[in-house]
Amino acid sequence: MTHAAAFFRVEGTLVRPPALAAAAYLAANASGLGERFARLGNVALALPLAMAGELQTGSTATRMTWMGVRGMSEDRLRVLSDEYFEKYLRDEVLEVGEGLLKKAKKAGQRIVFISDGIDWVVQPLGKQLGADDLICNRLEVRKDKATGRLEDPVVGGNLSGQWARSFAADNGIDLEKSFAYGASAADSLLLSAIGKPCAVNPDRQLRRIAKDHDWPVVER
Repeated sequence: MTHAAAFFRVEGTLVRPPALAAAAYLAANASGLGERFARLGNVALALPLAMAGELQTGSTATRMTWMGVRGMSEDRLRVLSDEYFEKYLRDEVLEVGEGLLKKAKKAGQRIVFISDGIDWVVQPLGKQLGADDLICNRLEVRKDKATGRLEDPVVGGNLSGQWARSFAADNGIDLEKSFAYGASAADSLLLSAIGKPCAVNPDRQLRRIAKDHDWPVVER
């Protein structure tokens, strides 16, 4: 028996800050002023790629985003991740996204969050909003310290459609009956993979794509 799901791209649909903001926060709170500057410099390397968009850069920007946390202890990163959630995510859920989420739950759809962020940051949000499943990245940790690399396979904007199809195949989800919500051009491949796509507060590129494909657009 197959079921319908609702796939929510976390960044832009449910909360405003991109994954890059969380990575910068973690790096900025490293011990020592010089170390902070060095780590933020590493995170900044990902900015041009992130601005170019995942459609052009693949998972490269996503991988580079977390280079700034290399060498930080797992315990410290977990504490900072909790702090970031409390300061910037917990009380900042977008009204439009929360409304769509409530509608999906009422319809009995399986709630799936997809994020470029790391699990330590996104898991509390998933718990708060009642997500059934969370597809996100995980930092590689060796000897209790982050290596600055993400564990494979990496979740990135242009790979979200691939993740959705794989998840559906493994969990008995009917993609044609399912919904997907995205906010940026990088989400277009996720939206294309799902039977009932919807652009939420879309950027200019996604707005154009949505118009070309006659996808509904929700703004608030």
